[in-house]
Amino acid sequence: MVKRKISEQDIVDAICLYTADKRQISPHAVEVELLYDDDYGFSAETFIEGRKQILITQNIIEAIRLWLDQVLNEDPFSGIELLLDDSEGIIALIK
Repeated sequence: MVKRKISEQDIVDAICLYTADKRQISPHAVEVELLYDDDYGFSAETFIEGRKQILITQNIIEAIRLWLDQVLNEDPFSGIELLLDDSEGIIALIK
């Protein structure tokens, strides 16, 4: 049973929060581009002051867990599944 669907924008926001927390900067200083590749799966490119960092699927899930905990005050250890949706882009299903 799916408890919640997380939009692509919320995933981007979660990655901004996660990256800002790790780097001790403002989330507004982080730019994010979500990616999907048939061979490598989900990833994200983050840009901070012109520097690029690649986040793998596990980092994205960690970011969503942090966002669930800090922003929504929900259980961060729920099952999280990333999906590529034709109309909505990259989304997450929380179980």
